[in-house]
Amino acid sequence: MTPTTAARTAPGTGTAPATGRGTAPATVRKARGAWNTAAALLILAVLLFPVYWMLVTALQPSSGIDVDWFPTDPGLDSFHKALDSQGGSLLTSLGVALGAVAVCLALAAPAAYGLAQFSLRGGQAVVFTTLITQMVPGIVIANALYSAYAELRLVNSYLGLILADASLGLPFSIVLLRAFMVSIPGEVVEAALVDGANRFTAFVRVVLPMSRNALITAGLFTFLFAWSDFMFALTLNTTDDVKPVTLGIYQFVGAHVSDWGAVMATAVLSAVPAAVLLVVAQKYIAAGITGGSVK
Repeated sequence: MTPTTAARTAPGTGTAPATGRGTAPATVRKARGAWNTAAALLILAVLLFPVYWMLVTALQPSSGIDVDWFPTDPGLDSFHKALDSQGGSLLTSLGVALGAVAVCLALAAPAAYGLAQFSLRGGQAVVFTTLITQMVPGIVIANALYSAYAELRLVNSYLGLILADASLGLPFSIVLLRAFMVSIPGEVVEAALVDGANRFTAFVRVVLPMSRNALITAGLFTFLFAWSDFMFALTLNTTDDVKPVTLGIYQFVGAHVSDWGAVMATAVLSAVPAAVLLVVAQKYIAAGITGGSVK
């Protein structure tokens, strides 16, 4: 054994002593991961605190603004009041949102397919104009729609509100679906045409099933746009014949501003459908948004 080797070998073991170089990076990674997890939990707690406070207020029997941090005697009386007064508004919002999704997808899917698969002159300009429409202030559209709706007798109607809410998600849906349909190989459609299908049949039986994730994503966002719409609901309705839950909460706060438990219970009930849809469809949303990024 040379002197150099003997110096590197621990006495009585025949092995080299640990230098600690391999464990230091692992310790640093663990500490960094712990800090990242703590920071993420802190941010999540801040974001979810309004939801927690809303739920706590709804569960407490007290109707004032002085609310305990933890409900000592929780009850569902506020939810009963909310359902009695806003149950019809919740059903109205559900029907309007589902109708808006159906109208939006029925218009956006063919438009996106045409822009993606056909070499249309000015197609890029159409896509750019579609994006620009998202920048138009909503109140401008609402005022213009009211004048047109008054002549068409669509004010205070379900159809009028469905069409207005569908316009909220239409530009987004066209851009999203086009980005996905561009990645569909043209050979797949050509194979369907060779087998005897026409353009419409190939679109329905081949393109739409392949675009399922993008369709679900576009439909979900359109549902959320329509469900949370307040501007069109307030502008295009002058009576209580068609009253979505957003407008119902607005009127409910004005009439029961002292009963915050019932107000918060209504807000909780209105948030449940959107939260459930987001949880159920989250994997489709991730696939639909990233589906058109890689060709």
